[in-house]
Amino acid sequence: MSARWVAHLPFTAADLPAAQQFAGTLARSLSFLSEVDAGEITVSAEDAQGVRHRVFCDLPLDGGRRCGRRMEHDGDCADRRCR
Repeated sequence: MSARWVAHLPFTAADLPAAQQFAGTLARSLSFLSEVDAGEITVSAEDAQGVRHRVFCDLPLDGGRRCGRRMEHDGDCADRRCR
């Protein structure tokens, strides 16, 4: 198994929901790359980088898939192809 690396890309957002929206859009736009694990994307405040907030639910589903809906979504988990 090859090593996993994390890219840190600072950006500005008005609040946590806006940051999660931006990060989710960015992750989905790069999901065609097999190296990108969009389901694991998190955001944090610049001055509190140890406190991370998930963007996608990413809970396991049947068949080895994972939930691609946003965190704290309503209803059942579903594979929305965030990868």
